[in-house]
Amino acid sequence: MDSLSLDALSSRSRLCIERLREHKVEEVDLYVRTVVPTPGKSNKTRFCRTGHSRLAAVLVLLYEKSDELRVLLTTRAKTLRAHPGETALPGGKVDESDVDTIATARREASEEVGLPLRHSAIHTMCILRPFLSNRKVVVRPVVALLTDLSVLEQLKANEDEVAWIFDHPLEALLDPSIASKGPLAEKGSEHWPYEEELHNTDDRVLAFLGGATYRMHRFRSSTSPVKGLTAEILMTVAEVAYDKKPVFERYAPRQMSTFEGILNALETVESTKIAASETSTPIGVAPRVVHPTP
Repeated sequence: MDSLSLDALSSRSRLCIERLREHKVEEVDLYVRTVVPTPGKSNKTRFCRTGHSRLAAVLVLLYEKSDELRVLLTTRAKTLRAHPGETALPGGKVDESDVDTIATARREASEEVGLPLRHSAIHTMCILRPFLSNRKVVVRPVVALLTDLSVLEQLKANEDEVAWIFDHPLEALLDPSIASKGPLAEKGSEHWPYEEELHNTDDRVLAFLGGATYRMHRFRSSTSPVKGLTAEILMTVAEVAYDKKPVFERYAPRQMSTFEGILNALETVESTKIAASETSTPIGVAPRVVHPTP
């Protein structure tokens, strides 16, 4: 853990950061489960280390402004093939040169918004449980605290990847009314076309998880909405930091809320596909993931 003094923070923010520093998740090994067709025999399951293309990390960079914890966000460039124009946390896929999850998150943040790779004012707090994207990529959120706001003045968007850099109050992911204190995207515009003032949801069925239910959350911000996987990660960070649940119902009825449950559902679906096609295909990640200790 980085050497860090929290004296400059408000008492409430300091307590949030202390909770994040103490947060622990179950350690698990990232493996891909593969069904191997064997002529004349039953298919067997073996485990092999997952390829880097299936792993990713994002940086949840927190800092305090006006006694309020805020999180650094980006709006993805509209020229990108994946999720163009959507709100994101700085991050991307693991590179073979990355020594760990933290290195991936910091490298991607440097490439996307110019955050220094090494700076004495950036302190790693914790690494959250894995999340699974709709592209079946396992994402590890790295939570860090920035204690020198002058670093923000040096940030510059990589125009090939990022259209805007902005921030959002972390607690607004638990109570959307908090966001109304600041500027918001115009209602009825492309960035908030919904009837609700601050928070919109809809429940959907995910075919790639065997028809599992999922509640999509969208939060109004100063630019593009905070939604999907980004919202899921930030709701989790906020729940840990503030030690409370959202003022709204986070999950749809019977929605899976654990990483293990989601991966088990994914593996069941993919195993069925493999059995039908008799081909060998990576079908998921075993529900134990190793990550470095900050």
